[in-house]
Amino acid sequence: MRFTDKCVVILGGNAGIGLAAARQFAAEGARLALTGRNEQTLHAAAQECGALAVRADMGNVAQTRAALAEIEQALGGIDVLFVNAGVGGFAMVPEVTEDFWDQIHTVNLRGAFFAIQHALPLLRDGGAIVITGSIGSVAAVPGNVAYAAAKAGLRAMARIVAKELLPRRIRVNLISPGPTDTEIFKRDASAEEIAGMRDMLSSVVPIGRMGTAEEVASAALFLASNEASFINGVDLYVDGGCLELG
Repeated sequence: MRFTDKCVVILGGNAGIGLAAARQFAAEGARLALTGRNEQTLHAAAQECGALAVRADMGNVAQTRAALAEIEQALGGIDVLFVNAGVGGFAMVPEVTEDFWDQIHTVNLRGAFFAIQHALPLLRDGGAIVITGSIGSVAAVPGNVAYAAAKAGLRAMARIVAKELLPRRIRVNLISPGPTDTEIFKRDASAEEIAGMRDMLSSVVPIGRMGTAEEVASAALFLASNEASFINGVDLYVDGGCLELG
């Protein structure tokens, strides 16, 4: 019960890692607020976890600002902010268009930064910010240039925010998942395609399998908790050894 009576806000809490984290935070006594773009999955997640649901697209700064204002009115200040919302996409360098680049960066970097900026007045001193990064920020994966650049920018931004928030004792850390078995890679794919993708991704992980959303979420909860009180500004790889052992 590390989060009893703590106000936890998960931006992108309606599926995947965000939903897994919502379930774990709720199980440990948190007062939860969740945002997401899909109203149906968002309200289902909120009902399951006993959370406040506020529909918002993190790529839209005005929606994020309005969502945070609604959360403040309903729950008060924020103890933990989990910035998890993001979008993916692959394109080789010659095929990257301006629209594709902007789509990735508007959510993953610009949206994440302004979400944190607008949340700062609501964050209680001594609180925690956890951000979902990616091992793609440091791994040179062909076709991943736009996403990797956004996540690398997110990593740099997070370390500066952590430095600036030292006087308020607000810790800022990232979790960077490796291949993780979530719904993202299963969208619009057949059962055979999903199985093939799972086998391919598992083959590049030294542990020999993909991670689960629950495993990544557990790392986020650890960094958000007092157990990580002496950890600040880190990028924690939750990747089965991809970067260190691959």
